[in-house]
Amino acid sequence: MFERYGGTKKALLILLFVVLLLQAGSICKGQAFRPDEWIVREPGAFPLYPDPAVGDDNIECIALNNVYEGLVFPDPIKGVVPHLATEWEAEPGGQKFVFKLREGVKFHNGDELTAEDVVFSMERLQTIGEGFAYLYEVVEDVKALDKYTVEFTLSEPVGPFVEMLVRLYIVNKNQVMANLVTPGQYGELGDYGKRWLLMNDAGSGPYTIREMELESHMLAEKFEDYWGGFHENAPNFIKLIATGEPVTVRTLLGRRELEITDMWQPMESLMAAARIEGVELAYLPCAQNLQIMLNTKRAPTDDIHFRKALAYCMDYNTVADKMYIGSPVAQGPVISMVAGHKKDMEVYEMDLDKAVEELKKSKYYNQLDKYPVELSWIAEVPEEEKIALLLQANAAKIGVKVEIWKKQWGHVIADAMRPETTANATIMFVGLHFPEAGSLLKSRYHSSSCGGWEQMEWLQDDEIDMLIDKAFATVDKDERFAIYGDIQERLVELCPTLWLVDHAEVRAYQEGYLDWPLANHMKAGGEILCPLMGSFDYFRDMKVFPEKRAALLGK
Repeated sequence: MFERYGGTKKALLILLFVVLLLQAGSICKGQAFRPDEWIVREPGAFPLYPDPAVGDDNIECIALNNVYEGLVFPDPIKGVVPHLATEWEAEPGGQKFVFKLREGVKFHNGDELTAEDVVFSMERLQTIGEGFAYLYEVVEDVKALDKYTVEFTLSEPVGPFVEMLVRLYIVNKNQVMANLVTPGQYGELGDYGKRWLLMNDAGSGPYTIREMELESHMLAEKFEDYWGGFHENAPNFIKLIATGEPVTVRTLLGRRELEITDMWQPMESLMAAARIEGVELAYLPCAQNLQIMLNTKRAPTDDIHFRKALAYCMDYNTVADKMYIGSPVAQGPVISMVAGHKKDMEVYEMDLDKAVEELKKSKYYNQLDKYPVELSWIAEVPEEEKIALLLQANAAKIGVKVEIWKKQWGHVIADAMRPETTANATIMFVGLHFPEAGSLLKSRYHSSSCGGWEQMEWLQDDEIDMLIDKAFATVDKDERFAIYGDIQERLVELCPTLWLVDHAEVRAYQEGYLDWPLANHMKAGGEILCPLMGSFDYFRDMKVFPEKRAALLGK
């Protein structure tokens, strides 16, 4: 089984490549970048690791969806649709899949994408064992039947296998192999191209990396030979920027130096931004849950009754009504809009009397002063501090001390490496990796996901693992969804997490000169079928109008 270490990977990579970064600073393709009017800029929480075998958080998914491509594509409006694969067949039993590839697709260096690149990409991801590798543990063999046909053989049936392939990003085998660093941890494969892919790309997507600084920004330019083509007003450049500070974001919007905000901005800051001429708010219901992860391997949150006491202390309605307006109170471990969510479950509500009852059952009840709760919130998401203060105030009413820690994103993912360094409680947004309940259940609660930022609970429950594995091996959708329901009920009973709200993204954007089809779709009353992390920011679909920007700047 792979060791999936979303936090470990980044801490180790920082140590491994810090010398490289200090020497190189940044890597640019061609001449220095000059300001260009045909650009879309968006902030996010860095560091950003744009290697398809490493990246897996929100800013990385945005980068990967624009620079690389998969056999299928997570279209927010249409659902999972064919992409590099034009068609496929599944043998009865769900253990063998054959995909026909689109012919004539070019990588950014001009090489043609073939079945060998698909095989290489899967084998590389499995060998490295980071990022989204945990999704493909069941892939037993992958081989090229011919230049444009690839076959996957699974060790057991997997019902949602095609949907899971949205996270298999195809890399150029020849380009990666030409940039190995030896010696390395992968034998004759050296570092498997990891160092090179931190600062460069080997993709076939609509944009190609031009300039990369892991802690600062990623600049990518339009790939003119992209097989899907572009609208004449499509952005020539995209830039992801390491900032999220509300005043800075509003200032950049006012100067027309930022086109779209990140999803983490406080509501009062977004409302202020909306008063800028030409700036509008986009409301995007997404498959993300805002929650507080409880470390089940560290006192006092290792005690189930103590965890339930905290669950009854939380004021869920205030979070939904005052902090994240438009985001409904969560109804358990799976977002309500996601296929496989179990409806009508009994969930926790604020009730201090029940909190006291549970606390009295806890082994820590008579020594609460010795066991404060360490609660971390993400510095790049300032609204989370309010949630931390809310829980702190309510917990104090039942005698529980909550110590609040503001931590940078990089520190949080490093803390997630081991249970003893993981905080008792961590406020976190978690999203889908493929459009079904099993995505959240496996990435969040299967033991294989421990050691990364997506499971800071360290649950390691044998029954949960068995049920998740059973669900994935169930081809019949109704039967699979029934097992998902059992898992959700079991998780509510174990209470490893305080599920707060099903997050609705609210973004400010330059409606005066940026055409964002997804925002227009939602304004017209449309629905979102595939709300995957990073899928809302597919820049190729957007259009920019420099003359309108110039007019706004002239006012």
